Amino acid sequence: MRSSMLLAVLVMLVGLLVPGVAAAAKPAKETEGVPVRVIVLDAERGPISTAVIRHPLEADRHRVNSVDGSWEASVLYMPDGSELRFTPGMTLELEISAPGFMTQVFQYQVRKRKNVVELSLPKIEMDDTTIEEPVISFGRDLPREPTEAPPQ
Repeated sequence: MRSSMLLAVLVMLVGLLVPGVAAAAKPAKETEGVPVRVIVLDAERGPISTAVIRHPLEADRHRVNSVDGSWEASVLYMPDGSELRFTPGMTLELEISAPGFMTQVFQYQVRKRKNVVELSLPKIEMDDTTIEEPVISFGRDLPREPTEAPPQ
């Protein structure tokens, strides 16, 4: 009798725990997106700490981690208040830019897991020659007449 009562209590506990675990896990999958990680590197494979990432329809720019040049998210918030959740199979378009580097726009097909993208930005080649700026004179500007030094 004691073993049958113990078995009945055990069955009730398992019956209460299993649906609770399944119910708690189901809404989390519906509300969360798939995490996508973007790592921004330079030509020498070093992180670009000043890079920013943004979606073309989004107003906000997201800064990368200044130590490793990475950014990770599972959802973006659009200007109209809607959320763009990353789901497997969707094509995600992002724009990556950094000072001194060329801006790149790339598309990525989101997978169920292991969404890590390494992107190298090419450096902008700047001409180091000095630029002579033209002198623009205005009508009120009069050339200065040379003055004599006061006697000492």
